[in-house]
Amino acid sequence: MVVGGGPAGLAAAEMLGAHAAVTLVERMPSPGRKFLLAGRGGLNLTHSEPIERFLSRYGAAEPWLRPAVEAFTPDALRAWCGELGQPCFTGSSGRVFPRAMKASPLLRAWLARLDGLGVARRTRCRLVALEPGGALLLDTPEGAERLQPDALLLALGGASWARLGSDGGWAPMLSAAGIALSPFRPSNCGFRADWSEGFRSRFAGVPLKSVGLRFGGTVSRGDVVVTADGLEGGAIYPLSAALRDAIEARGSAALALDLRPDLHRDALTARLARVRGRESLSNTLRKALSLSPAAIALLREGDGPPPRDPAALAALVKAVPVVLAATTSMDRAISTAGGVRRDAVDERFMLRARPGTFVAGEMLDWEAPTGGYLLQAAIATGRAAAEGLLAWLVPPVS
Repeated sequence: MVVGGGPAGLAAAEMLGAHAAVTLVERMPSPGRKFLLAGRGGLNLTHSEPIERFLSRYGAAEPWLRPAVEAFTPDALRAWCGELGQPCFTGSSGRVFPRAMKASPLLRAWLARLDGLGVARRTRCRLVALEPGGALLLDTPEGAERLQPDALLLALGGASWARLGSDGGWAPMLSAAGIALSPFRPSNCGFRADWSEGFRSRFAGVPLKSVGLRFGGTVSRGDVVVTADGLEGGAIYPLSAALRDAIEARGSAALALDLRPDLHRDALTARLARVRGRESLSNTLRKALSLSPAAIALLREGDGPPPRDPAALAALVKAVPVVLAATTSMDRAISTAGGVRRDAVDERFMLRARPGTFVAGEMLDWEAPTGGYLLQAAIATGRAAAEGLLAWLVPPVS
């Protein structure tokens, strides 16, 4: 039995269905709901960068995830999509997408493959208890049901986007079963900043395009969106783990925002110096540097007025300090860190405290930036846990 119908659970059911009778259990009315949401942005499946660089994106979890990803590499994932009739392409950033640029065709083909393998699906069924001896209790539309599968694979997701079925509600149940967990924390998330009322009311929802962000020696480029209470968007996600950790340790984190990352500070200084001195600060920044109204207003959010000296103003444009005080809510995060700790499972992803029960996907304690790394590891660990389950269920003949 596989419990959880996200990418990790579907990948596990596919692997197991070729060798055993499998039932896939999902608490929502249909599987893959968070997967479908990810597809609204084009469904970034994986990344085309060299494998060692790819693996480094998992940080401290890289040694743990490496065997699973090496067994099902980004190239293998692309080939798998092609087999399902959903060929992929690589964008200019190196990110890999299905040509359809959405998740629904891939999900339909995936579920059709599971049907062809004879995988049974049960929806609207919630796992409510893991009992001693390998039994489990489900809350089903027909009432409580106690089952005793030969082996169990859990792919219950993380703790974000609860309305799609990923609420982390399984954590107390596993903790009560003696399984070591790390607390959930938001990852790939937005952050809160103490904007002035004028800035908030005028610019909430306005993007800052093609900016650079710097924190702790790491630089990211792209777009961010000003929200009513802070910043959110693709450029801040690669820094989210470091920013979150700094906020937890020190209470705040100072992000440096480069409004013109394409130009050196000396070039900015020269452009500013050419503007006539009687121009207002807003006109100077608009004419010399083509800054948007939101970017100009951000320069005014500091403790004092921006300097008029061209060199000092250029330095500020290259590193506008934005103090971040907290992450946004965990439910709004793209993904979460925390979950089943590495020392709670063996090399096959089997729970040490519960032989015959395997875990995969985002319920494991790892995190990665956006860019295809999340889906890649979810699918790869689902397949690896399924391989481990099969080896445990039917040990190879020596």
